Amino acid sequence: MAATGCASYDRPDNLAPVERGLDYQAQWREPEVSRGNAQFLRSAMINAQACRAPLGGGDGKGSGLAAASLRGERLTRGDLLDIRVEQDETFNGSYEVSRDGTIRLPFLDVIPAQGRTVDEIEDRLAAALRAEEFYDDRPRISVRVLDLAPVSVGVSGAVFEPHQVEIGALGADQRDGVRINAMGASTEARNLSAALRAAGGVRPDADISAVELRRAGQLYKLDMRGVFEGENVVDVMLVGGDEIRVPSRQCFQEDLMRPSPISPPGVSLFLSNLTQPASGNAESAVGREVREVPWGTRYLQAVVDTNCVGGPRATSADRSAVLFSRNPVTGVSAVIERNIEDLLRRADRDDYDPYLLPGDSIACYDSTVTNITEVARLLGIIGVVSFLR
Repeated sequence: MAATGCASYDRPDNLAPVERGLDYQAQWREPEVSRGNAQFLRSAMINAQACRAPLGGGDGKGSGLAAASLRGERLTRGDLLDIRVEQDETFNGSYEVSRDGTIRLPFLDVIPAQGRTVDEIEDRLAAALRAEEFYDDRPRISVRVLDLAPVSVGVSGAVFEPHQVEIGALGADQRDGVRINAMGASTEARNLSAALRAAGGVRPDADISAVELRRAGQLYKLDMRGVFEGENVVDVMLVGGDEIRVPSRQCFQEDLMRPSPISPPGVSLFLSNLTQPASGNAESAVGREVREVPWGTRYLQAVVDTNCVGGPRATSADRSAVLFSRNPVTGVSAVIERNIEDLLRRADRDDYDPYLLPGDSIACYDSTVTNITEVARLLGIIGVVSFLR
C-alpha cells in the first residue's frame, strides 16, 4: 500500500481546454472512458469546426496561375548579367545589378532591373540606345544571366519560424564546374517555396489558398493548394525586399500534415527515457536525445522510436508517456499524457494520437512493476541507513 501511494500522482493540468478537444489539435483531448464509440472518429470533424473559410475560395486545388508581373525569371540586386549589343563593343560586358536595383551602362541613363525579366531589360536598353541617338533602328541585343545572387525576404504569419530569411546562396560545393563555365544561370533556390521552408515551413493552420506576396508596394495573393495534390503549383521567383505573409485559418488541418515543398523538413523531437533517475549529465545522455523525425509523425510512432514500447509484458507493460507541446497560434503550452498500452489497444486510437510539431518533447514513464521495484529499493536503502545510525 505504501509503495502504491508513493507511485501515484495527479494528471497534468492545462490552461487551454485540451481535455475537450478545443485546443490546437483535437487529438490532444483525453480518451473517452467508453470504448463503445470506437466507430466514431471525431477528431477531424472537431478540428474542421474551427476553420475559417479559405481566403482563396472553394476547396479546390489552386488555380496554378500567378499574376503576369510575377511570372518568369526576375532579377534582383547582385545578379550578374552579360550584355552584348550588336557591332558595338562600347556596351558589351558583364554588369551587376546595383544596390538600388538598376544597371549602369556607359553614356546611358540607369536602367531599372529590380523585379524585371531579361526580356524587359533588352527592351529598356534598346529604347535607351535610340533615345541617346546611338542607333536609328533597334539593334540586336542579348542580355543573359551569368549568376543569380541570394536574396533576403521577410516571412511572417502562419509559419513556424517567422523572420527575415536569406535564400538562393550556393556554396562552391554546390556549383557544377561545367555550369560555372557555361553562359547563363538558373536556380530554384530563390522560389517562394524555398522561403517558406527556410522559415520553418507552413503551420497546420496555414491558409495556403491566399499566400500574400508584397513587392514594390503591390500586394499579390497566390493559391498554393496544389502543392499537396501533385499539381504544378504557383511557385514564383522572389527578389530582394519581398515580403511574404501566410494567413491562418485558425484551425488544425490534417491535410497539411504531409511532406511537401512548403512543409517543415522534419521535426526535431526532444526525448527522455530514463529507466532510473540519473545522478549526472553523462549518465542521462544530455545533448544526445534530440532526434529528427519526418513531418507527419504521430505520438505512437515517437514513443516506439523512444523505446517506450515492448519488452517483457510482466514488467514493461502499462507504461505511459507525456507529450509536451505548444499551440503555435496562442503560444500556450500543453501537456498530454497517455497510457501507451491502453492506447495501443483502442480501435479509435487515431482520435487520440496527436501529430508531432517542431520543438515537441516526449518523456516516458516505466511500468507499475518497475515503479514498485524502485520504491522497494529506495525503502531498502532508507532501512539500511537507519540501521547503521
